[in-house]
Amino acid sequence: MTSTKKNVRAIAMDLLVTIEKNQSYSNLLLNNVIEKNDLSAIDVGLLTELTYGTLQRQMALDFFLKPFIKDNKKLASWIHHLLRLTLYQMVYLDRIPDRAAIYEAVEIAKKRGHKGIASLVNGVLRSIQREGLPSFSEVSDPAERLSLETSHPLWLVSRWIHQFGYDKIKEMCEINLTAPLQTARVNLTKISRDECVAILEEDGFQIEKSPIIPEAIRSLKGNLASTIAFKYGLLTIQDESSMLAAYALGAEQNEFVLDACAAPGGKSTHIAEKMQNTGEVISVDLHQHKVKLINDNARRLGLSNIKTNVSDSRLLREKFKDESFNRILLDAPCSGLGVMRRKPDMKYTKTEQDIGRLSKIQQQLLTSVAPLLKNGGILVYSTCTVDKQENEYTVKTFLENNPEFESDESFKSRMPKAIQPLVMGNDLQIFPQDFGSDGFYIAALRKKV
Repeated sequence: MTSTKKNVRAIAMDLLVTIEKNQSYSNLLLNNVIEKNDLSAIDVGLLTELTYGTLQRQMALDFFLKPFIKDNKKLASWIHHLLRLTLYQMVYLDRIPDRAAIYEAVEIAKKRGHKGIASLVNGVLRSIQREGLPSFSEVSDPAERLSLETSHPLWLVSRWIHQFGYDKIKEMCEINLTAPLQTARVNLTKISRDECVAILEEDGFQIEKSPIIPEAIRSLKGNLASTIAFKYGLLTIQDESSMLAAYALGAEQNEFVLDACAAPGGKSTHIAEKMQNTGEVISVDLHQHKVKLINDNARRLGLSNIKTNVSDSRLLREKFKDESFNRILLDAPCSGLGVMRRKPDMKYTKTEQDIGRLSKIQQQLLTSVAPLLKNGGILVYSTCTVDKQENEYTVKTFLENNPEFESDESFKSRMPKAIQPLVMGNDLQIFPQDFGSDGFYIAALRKKV
């Protein structure tokens, strides 16, 4: 094996230790590490696979390791991560021979620790190789078995099974273990989708047109953020389910629109494009550095109808008069449980208490922005989660407490044809298995005239 490959495994191990220690987002840390280290494309691929794969399968890997580690608590964190990382290669990666994975682990253990630790690592991995893995069939409870098989915490699996049923949750937990495709939205104010696809294919990208969203594309090979097309504002990296928020809002030319929790600006810029760069989109976020991202995106895309504002959206009535806006989008802060494929570490750090706390903030935000909507206007509430407490129950409670609002029955007609069968009345819950996107929720409400 080459020395670079050794480095990649050591880098992956250090990454896993840092993610656990600091509860940092894996995607941000991974990008930083890739930027700082001069890695080849092959090494970047291996590092990404090892980091995400080990995180995705962490509970299953611990289940496999348990019979072979006498005193788990005495193991230093880095040794535990090294064993997980190596076992991930042995169990889930066909192209890496076991002997190579074990050899690399022992070499890392020698350098990071001492001969005794190297001997322990070698002994555990050789025993697994010799004796084989324990079977999930030994776990009798279906929820617990699904939890271990798919590495989702038991509290979360049990909660979801109660909300949606075992079969749907099994499908979702299984797809959460797979890597998502990168998708992008073509800026139709500058170029057609066909023209954009032709430019990207000429540059060697493998592109598929989205069967769901008319202006969306999927990259089967290559990072679209590194393209000339991206640099010149011909496209925006965005998940397909997230693009549906702008459809739900249905903003028309020359309207006055509020995007209440807007950073980094994917939905604001989509709304602005759909309005043909007319009217005004007020994009609000709590943090100055995040508002800068919205401005950067608007500039790159050539959109002049976006005005940004650094503010807590719960206090917007201090800045705008009641009934100022034709339409309001509230893409609320949420648990993010619909984007686990992109941030696999989040499933180990979230708690049920987080969901309850977020639900209260979501209610406060809805109640705060509601008076800013004109009579007859549309309020769209969205989240990138799949939990009923943050979604249906939040909307139901809001409607009960705000009788001047009602379900928007025309919501379905504004959605792309491929999505319409999934719309139930005034809301839509998308699961990752529906069309390979993030899990996402959208509800459309109308303020009575």
